[in-house]
Formats: sequence, structure tokens, C-alpha cells
Amino acid sequence: MDILRQQILRTDISGMPLEWVAYQDAVRLHFNGQIAYTCGTNIMTIRGGINAKTNLRSQVHVNSIIATYGNNQTLAMQYAPPLNNRTLFNRDDHLCLYCGLKFSSDNLSRDHVTPLFQGGKDKWVNVVSACKRCNNAKAGRTPEQAKMELLAIPFVPTHAEYIFLQGKTILCDQMEFLKQHFPRTSPLRNRI
Repeated sequence: MDILRQQILRTDISGMPLEWVAYQDAVRLHFNGQIAYTCGTNIMTIRGGINAKTNLRSQVHVNSIIATYGNNQTLAMQYAPPLNNRTLFNRDDHLCLYCGLKFSSDNLSRDHVTPLFQGGKDKWVNVVSACKRCNNAKAGRTPEQAKMELLAIPFVPTHAEYIFLQGKTILCDQMEFLKQHFPRTSPLRNRI
């Protein structure tokens, strides 16, 4: 694992996951006095210059999880994360929700359960990952009209689930932290 590419989980002061940041952003937050506390493992130490007055070398310990001052009240409202194919395919675990086979992102497409021209919306609860073969077979029909069974019910990820779905390399302590913010009924809990 390339430690310099490791993402740091940033939370608000109450521990609500907010986003992934690079280690450079974590160091900047530290020097700007924005970090309330850290948890998780120390994944690197950044060393700076030597202070002319104290003759001490500056250093910052970068932990896998940092909490910053302030909170994000908008997350308490009805949150709907932005919909994009990368996160959608991660939500559905890169499975075609019609044939049940696993595919790379290049071989998946976004399928509208209720097609757009039949009044369906481009929203989390109406889209699933589908292989190109199944998506073409379904065409502009609903699963019932195409006589194709949908293997799972599409859902809107919570903010914590969305942060998880966006992560590239998630450390064990970060995963355990995020999992605590998943709803008890989250289908994503089964992947951990």
C-alpha cells in the first residue's frame, strides 16, 4: 500500500463522518488549529523544519481518523448523496442486479428500474447496476414487463454509507468507525 495515497477520514467534532481527505489536508487542518481530536491509528509522521527559537523540529502525527471543529447541520436533514455510476456500482457491489454476476465498472451500466420515458426518475431508489447484456435485454421496460427478476431493492445510502462507498483503500479502524454510523438494517453491513 502506498501510504502517501492513504485517505484520512475527516469527521465533525461529534464524530459524524464528513469526507475523505489527503494527508496534506490533514496536516493543513492541524496547523490551522482545526483538529479537535484524532483517533484510529497513526499512519505517518510528517517532519518539518527546525524552529529558530526553540531549536526543535516540528512534526505532525497523522492519524487515520481526524475530527474537526464545527459540525455539519445539513447532514441531519433529509440527506440524498449525489448519484454517480462509480458509487452506484460500489453500492451494488459490482453485481448485475438481474443476472447476479460480478463485473468490472467498464462492463456495468446504470439501469433505471422504471424507465425514464415511463415516468421513472434518475434517483437512487430507481437505479441499479446492470451488465450491458441484461440492460439491453430489459430495454425500455420495467423488470416485470421484461420478465426479469430484480435481485435487490435499490436504496439511498446514508451519509456514512456514501463516505464508505467513495473510499478507495479503507483501513480496518476506519471501517469499524464508519460501520458504527450505518443503519442496523444496512445491506452494506454484510460486506464487512
